[in-house]
Amino acid sequence: MTARPPGGGPRSLGASLLDDVLAETLDPAYAQAAEARAARGGPAAGGRRRRGAVLVALTMVVAGVLAAVTYDQAAARVQGRQEIRAALVEDIRTGSDASDELAAQLEELRAEVTRARDELLASSTTGQRALDALAEAEAGAAAVPVRGPGLLVTLANAGSDADDDPVGGEDEGDVRGRVRDGDLQLVVNALWAAGAEAISINGQRLGPTSAIRFAGEAVLVDFRPVTNPYEVSAIGDPETLSSGFLSSPEVGSLALIEETYGLRFDFSREEELSLPAASTPELRAAQPVPDEPDQPDAPPSDPATGD
Repeated sequence: MTARPPGGGPRSLGASLLDDVLAETLDPAYAQAAEARAARGGPAAGGRRRRGAVLVALTMVVAGVLAAVTYDQAAARVQGRQEIRAALVEDIRTGSDASDELAAQLEELRAEVTRARDELLASSTTGQRALDALAEAEAGAAAVPVRGPGLLVTLANAGSDADDDPVGGEDEGDVRGRVRDGDLQLVVNALWAAGAEAISINGQRLGPTSAIRFAGEAVLVDFRPVTNPYEVSAIGDPETLSSGFLSSPEVGSLALIEETYGLRFDFSREEELSLPAASTPELRAAQPVPDEPDQPDAPPSDPATGD
């Protein structure tokens, strides 16, 4: 069935419907609903848009304030940490100076006591014998400074000749390329076995109770830190020390460590070495020696029997 348009020839109903669909893409009901909604709430919709814009602006302002406050707090924390660190460093420096001053006073007092003791003991024969025994005991306990020829052994971390900072946390690479307490113990034991009379590590004299330990990133000798490079000084006959030291199995182990990890390990004969006295050990406990009990008198013998 066809329809005749007012302007002329016949027109297909299908074509007319297709033209209407293409000409009006929006359903008339939707258009009417949109017009009614705009007529009914136009000012309110505009108000909502303005309120939304105000809320967005307020949100941005609050976010900016929070960011500024956070930045200020972070900057204050950084500044506070720096101030605390500076205060701690100053406290450490002050404590170290006070400790050094007290140590110097202690050495002066010890020297005075030693002079007074020597004068009193030297005034009698018995006192002189006691003084000689005391001098021998002090030498064995490393309580007096010594001087003489010997051997100087140097150990250093791989690829580094300068002092390292055991506290600063610097990147030292492979930890196996660092000198450890066990390496120093090997050197010291080999020197004692070779006939050393006195040994020190970086000026720290070793005594009968000395300990070499590794704490964190620092090597401690009698609880005092020593740093890289480590110089081990040993007093004794240089020829005897060098021959005995080189033939010891400990040195063979150190040579293998040096070749494997690149540690610096060398030694030299020295005509004059000066070693300080070791720190005086703390007296932890003492008690008097009890007197020997008197022997009971023997019962009288019977003259008749001889018993």
